[in-house]
Amino acid sequence: MESQFLIDHLKSLSNPKNVEGMARFGISSTNTLGISMPEIRKLAKSIKKDHSLALELWDSGIHEAKILACLIADKKQLTRETMDKWVYEIDSWDVCDQVSGNLFIKTKFYKEFIFDCALKEDEFVRRTAFSMIAYSAVHHKRLNDLDFLDYLPLFIKYCTDERNFVKKAVNWAIRQIGKRSLYLNEKMVKFCESIIANNANSKSAKWIAKGAIRELTSDKTIAIISKRKNKLAK
Repeated sequence: MESQFLIDHLKSLSNPKNVEGMARFGISSTNTLGISMPEIRKLAKSIKKDHSLALELWDSGIHEAKILACLIADKKQLTRETMDKWVYEIDSWDVCDQVSGNLFIKTKFYKEFIFDCALKEDEFVRRTAFSMIAYSAVHHKRLNDLDFLDYLPLFIKYCTDERNFVKKAVNWAIRQIGKRSLYLNEKMVKFCESIIANNANSKSAKWIAKGAIRELTSDKTIAIISKRKNKLAK
């Protein structure tokens, strides 16, 4: 399929009212068409995997084309160089999360990429690191729970980052790890308590940790984790 034909098709689906609504949720309106995710997913399903097309779509700079690109890109053909390029061209949290969860965590070098992205100062690059951790905690079910403790130094170092899209991703990643098992739940609650104790002057650290503790200690969360454990035991 020709990339220009697909780009023209995307433009034909544009909805300016949706763009306004997306902006209210912090989604960039730059080069944004206002196409819903169900429509993008439907289109991706019809295309299937086409890595060359994905690269061309991303380079168009169109918001929805980037999301479509990460859905049809081939994880086996995706190079570290392309990941390094794409991550610096992310300008919205939704593109960040879509490419993190649908593509980046599926690569064989995703873990080293997490640590590399966390070190960078760019807000969306750093968010990518923690978005990947969150998605990995949900989707990499075969990983040992202990593997997720490797990320604790990142939480310690960056829980004081006051930027909205970073602190929300740090909180999200902590919560997702803590919901993997009762063992990690207890570990992450205690870890959050230590974050609060060691970062008394950081509003971000306290917001991240208190929010995570609130969810991880809720009856609903504990019940879900316990039910999952009982299912695995059968």
